[in-house]
Amino acid sequence: MYVCLCNGVTDKAIREAVDGGARCWREVREATGCATQCGKCACVGKVITREAVVGAMAEADCDLAYAV
Repeated sequence: MYVCLCNGVTDKAIREAVDGGARCWREVREATGCATQCGKCACVGKVITREAVVGAMAEADCDLAYAV
């Protein structure tokens, strides 16, 4: 789904930014350009970022549990 119409940023692009190492909204915004024009998409972008970061952290914790 398109999150930022001004810059054509999708929810997938936000998740890919998190997968690429972004861990906060500022880093996602810099990587994708989301909310750098009118800013109306910032709330939705932040929610998607938060969900993606929490998911990435949970996956990392699961991986560590079986690493030994």
